[in-house]
Amino acid sequence: MYRIFTLVSTCLFLAACGADSPEPQSETQAPAAAAEAPLPGTGMVVYRGASIWDGTGGATKYNQNLLLRSGRVEGYADDVPQGAEVVDLGGKWIVPGFVNAHGHVSGRWAADDVTDATGRVKGDLALYARYGVTSVVSLGGEPPEALALRSMNEDPSISYARLHAAGDIVTGDTPEAAAAMALANIENGVDWIKLRIDDNLGTTEKMPWDAIQMVMNAANAADRPVATHIFYMDDAARLLAMGTGLIAHSVRDRAVTDEFVQAMLDTGVCYVPTLVREVSTFVYAERPAWFDDPFFLEAANRSEMARVSQPDFMARVAASPSAAVYKKSLIQAEENLRILLGSGVPIAFGTDSGPPGRFPGYFEHLEFGLMSEAGMTPREILLSATSVAAKCMHLDDVGTLEAGKWADFVVLDEDPTKDVEALHSINAVYIAGNEVAR
Repeated sequence: MYRIFTLVSTCLFLAACGADSPEPQSETQAPAAAAEAPLPGTGMVVYRGASIWDGTGGATKYNQNLLLRSGRVEGYADDVPQGAEVVDLGGKWIVPGFVNAHGHVSGRWAADDVTDATGRVKGDLALYARYGVTSVVSLGGEPPEALALRSMNEDPSISYARLHAAGDIVTGDTPEAAAAMALANIENGVDWIKLRIDDNLGTTEKMPWDAIQMVMNAANAADRPVATHIFYMDDAARLLAMGTGLIAHSVRDRAVTDEFVQAMLDTGVCYVPTLVREVSTFVYAERPAWFDDPFFLEAANRSEMARVSQPDFMARVAASPSAAVYKKSLIQAEENLRILLGSGVPIAFGTDSGPPGRFPGYFEHLEFGLMSEAGMTPREILLSATSVAAKCMHLDDVGTLEAGKWADFVVLDEDPTKDVEALHSINAVYIAGNEVAR
């Protein structure tokens, strides 16, 4: 309960204080006005009456008032403080904004009439946001303009997804070349170092292990975590032993071993399944059913839809041997997710969305469905996409709706704790308390 306190200044007779009496006031001299403290609700916005799942894993707050000030969560109250602005959300649900632990931002998804590079990156981030993704960790391939946009993460006026970035994906055939690339990224102030350890189903050479070790050493010296793209079980285990900070894809060639699971638990390293990444490799052999989903079509990039719907493109996907392998690998990825989840390994939500054919924002909702098919409950999925992903990516100010954190949240018409499909019922998205254009 908020109370209003008014400070009243009391004037004592100076004679009683042992001082001389003041000169008498003239008839025209007005007495000084007493200063009043501002109302507790001044500058506050209250979102009233929603059911709130705050991302901490605790019980849902029913019919609560969420209090915001200066873009951050101030707390919760049963009553509305006097002087506060009120937004009535009776009958709605509030959850924290989704954190994508593995996305990509390049500018390719902005509207066609946006021509400047910074504006195009903002277009990608706005597209993520309109689907409820309020923070994106872009693991490689961002243009230089993207790194500068990270300064907006601390700006209360931000109205598109917050960005964290890895810069160029580190490669190199020699330790010296790989280390030089990593150091250049570190000099540019990247948040993560990204390594890709993959032979593309035997068609290319993997990065040499001595070069990988040099990158690990450079990153460790600069206190930068390393995220690693993997496909094979043996590579994931070796990278974990070398000190990787994130397994950024599913193990897809075989079942994860007991030793690997234990190593994940011992190190506390998080695992990002990116199930929908596998789907993107084979789904365009025919027209995807979700191309008719109204929720997708609200903000779908029509030119990209047209590109992947071309008959010759679809024919190439249908005939691709690698697409057939990746389709099979999705089954293994889901089985490994079940093993790791059941063992207590932290599962961070991520999609690898953003490259061609991987529609930002909507692919996150496809991932929700795939995680559900793999056996995750709605609450487990919500935790993975909010507080768990934020913790895994070292993002202290987002992921939950606790006092002091940024007010990034999604308003839903339906209960997402019972059915993951309710995450399609987005009514509004807020970042730092600012409503996102939808």
